[in-house]
Formats: sequence, structure tokens, C-alpha cells
Amino acid sequence: MISTLIERLIFASRSINSQDWLVVGVTLLVYGAIALPLGFNSRFLRVSQSFRNLKELFQGLLAIFFMPSLIEESIFRVLLLPHPTEKISSIMWCFWATLSLFLFIIYHPINALTFHPQGNPTFMKPIFLTLTGILGLVCTVAYQ
Repeated sequence: MISTLIERLIFASRSINSQDWLVVGVTLLVYGAIALPLGFNSRFLRVSQSFRNLKELFQGLLAIFFMPSLIEESIFRVLLLPHPTEKISSIMWCFWATLSLFLFIIYHPINALTFHPQGNPTFMKPIFLTLTGILGLVCTVAYQ
């Protein structure tokens, strides 16, 4: 089991090709087309200038790339989902995808109640959990 997880991490850390970039771009466009209207119409998302300058903006983007993005994706996609090269049935893949998505969604409110209290009340809001679920779903589909 440990060797499988290590192999998944190794596969996930390989350099990506143009087809992979296309998948990333399409995934981002699909998520954005769904999440932005939902977020703005619910008033969950707002346009504001939180950063004083470009340096601060890029530092913020770099920080969120590693945590939560890279770490959460490593756990909920790379480690939990069978890698596309693994030969498993569609039923088993769907089982792992459903489990991964469920854990990804419930992780956020649990995290807000335990290790990341700054996430409360945001991580408890239905719109946040909806957007989180959609993000997890598109990332799961893209990972396959």
C-alpha cells in the first residue's frame, strides 16, 4: 500500500505536457464558468482590492498554491484516487472518486472547527461547500 502511494506521488510530480496543460485550462474554464456566477450571485464572492501592490498579490498567490491547493490536491486526488495507469474497474474508480469528493467536502468544516478556526464561518456556508464540491468534482474528472 505504501509503495502504491509513493508511486502515485511520483506519477503526479512528473512534468506535464501540452495535453495536460489543455486539461488544466479546460478544467479552469469549466469551473470558472460555474463558480463565478454562483459565487457572485450569492454574494459569496465580491470584487475587492485586498492587495496593496503586485508583489503582495503574487506572494499571496504563491502562498495559496502550496497551502491549501497543492497539499489538498495531493491528499484528495493524488493519494486517494487510483492513478490513470492503475488497472481498476470503473466501479472501483467511481467508489474512490466518491469517497475522495465526500472527504474533500467534509474536511473543510472539520478543519474550521479544529486546526483552522479562521475558516469559520466561511467553511460552514452552504455556498462555500457547494463551490468546494464543484471544484473537487472538476478536479477529480480532470485527474482521470
